Order: sequence, then C-alpha cells, then structure tokens
Amino acid sequence: MNKILKWLTLTMLLSIGVLVTGCSSDNTGGNASAGEGAKTINVSLPLGPESHHDAGVQKFKEELEKNTDGSLTVVPHYNNELGGEREVVEGMGIGTIDAGISSTGPIGGFVQEVMMWDMPYLVDEAEQAYAILDGDIGDELAGKIEKQANVVVLGWMENGFRNETNSVRPVETPEDLKGIKHRTQESKVQIDTWEAFGTNATPMAWPEVYTALQQKVMESQENPLATILDVRFYEVQDYLNLTKHVYSPAPLLMSKQLFDSFTDEEQEAIMQAAKVATKHQRIASQDMEEDVKKQLVEKGMTVTEPNLEKFKKAVEPVYEKWAPEIGEELIKEARNTEY
Repeated sequence: MNKILKWLTLTMLLSIGVLVTGCSSDNTGGNASAGEGAKTINVSLPLGPESHHDAGVQKFKEELEKNTDGSLTVVPHYNNELGGEREVVEGMGIGTIDAGISSTGPIGGFVQEVMMWDMPYLVDEAEQAYAILDGDIGDELAGKIEKQANVVVLGWMENGFRNETNSVRPVETPEDLKGIKHRTQESKVQIDTWEAFGTNATPMAWPEVYTALQQKVMESQENPLATILDVRFYEVQDYLNLTKHVYSPAPLLMSKQLFDSFTDEEQEAIMQAAKVATKHQRIASQDMEEDVKKQLVEKGMTVTEPNLEKFKKAVEPVYEKWAPEIGEELIKEARNTEY
C-alpha cells in the first residue's frame, strides 16, 4: 500500500509541475516519440479532446516531435484549463503561458486590424478566408500581432463559420432575433452586428457562457458547429440557425518570449510543424461540418437555413461605422481576394 501511495503522490506532483511551469525539461510521460528530457510546450485549447482544435494540436505535436527527434514536445490543456481566451493571449504576451489557440475576437484589443474578422459576411467561402490568411494580409496581421501583443502566430487554424443558436424561436429573418438576449465575444464590432440584427447584445467571457444560457441570463449565442457540439450547447439551446455571419480564424499562437528562447533550428522546426498542422486542422474542421450538423439534429436541435440576403442588408451600418476604423482598403482587399 505504501508503494501505491508513493506512486500516486509522485504522479500528482508531476501533473502539477506540468501546469505551473512553462516550457520545461520534463519528459512528457508515456509519449514514446518524445525523448528523455524533452522540452515541453504547454498549449491551451478552448475546446476538448477530439475537437477540430485538438486535431490541429495533435498534428502539431506529431510533426514537432518528428522534426526535432523528440527533443521538443507538446502537452494540450483542454477546455480553457489555463484560462479564457483573453487571459491566455495576455498570458502569452507576458510569458506566463507557452502557447494556445484563440479566436480573433480577443486579439482585436491589441491589433485593431484583426477586428476585420469580426466584420459580418466578409467572406462567403472558407477557401477565400484561407487565401486571405495565407497571403500578404495574413502575414501583415501576424507581424502586427507579434509586435503589439508580443505573441507569435504559428499558423492560421480555423474555428469555421459561426452560426446562431437560441432557446426562444427559429430564425428566418433578422426580425426573428429582435429582443433576444444574445452573448457576444468581447468585440465592439460584434456587439454592433448583433444590435443591428435586433438583439440585446452583451459581451461575456467564454467560460461563463454555458451557465448563462442554462440559467436564461442569456438566450442566444453564436459559434461554429463543432464548438456548439463540443460544448454541448444543444443541452441549453433548442434552435440552430445557419446564419454563417462570420468566418472565424483560430490562430495557433506562442509566447514571443518563449519562441525567442529556442535555437534557430528549433524555431524552424516549430514553424514547419505548425504549417503542416494548420493544413491538417482546416481539413479536419471541414470534414466534421456535415457530421456535426447531423449530430446536433439527432440531439434535438431544430435547424433553420435562412436566406442570408436580409442579414447582409441589416449589417450595412456596421461597415459604414467600422470600415474607416479598421481600414477601408484592407477590408476591400480582403473581400476582393481571389481564391
């Protein structure tokens, strides 16, 4: 019995060590690909295992270990274990968190041009978003994020197109959203968008959303289908409305302080692993889409596919207000990107 207690105590101490340290020299334990004394990069994920986020991080881990002969490895921390997205981005900026996936909403507080991705109906297809992110605009945004937030963009993974859910009624037109209590991310553009749709829009930190919907403090939220399933919003929301109002990137980010601590060879290995993982994650995200929709129907959600023209018309004032602030030429270039 004493041996068992000793083993359990050691295991708990090692687990705590992973959580409180940044890039460590501890072995990851049970990972055959990681060498003895491998440096560990702890990565924060908003979602859980087997999510489209996890698909990207697991591929990143696999490629990184392969590229470094196991001297660098990755440990994912799921479901905001290390904090909400804003906390994680801020933590990376000051070097207390290694790496993480975040939506672009919180990053807009550091780099105003990133708020472009909060603009409703900026793109109609995922392929157009990829062309923007993988081209000059994506490079420009990544450079500004690194300079102004002290965070390195390793790759532009995706959340996907966001859709509205609520516990009140199906939505065919913006008029159906009038008066509904809607949760937005902490983004002024998003607040204005949902007010243009007629909701009572309120920003709320991500970890609080499920409980707010459960308690009817909020009645509505919006997210990609994979997130809606992963967070089990079907338990507290009856209606899924395929508004596809925003395409949401989910950049894989790393503390610049940590990134700069690696050798040139390690930095190259990290960037190459992230490039492969980003492509893999996007494919996994798209492959999940139809299956996830079917699962949400099976779990009792009523799915509506509204005509989007009225929604696009409703948010024209958002462009009139925010395009000059974010950059009219930037938005024009993005909307005209060929793919």
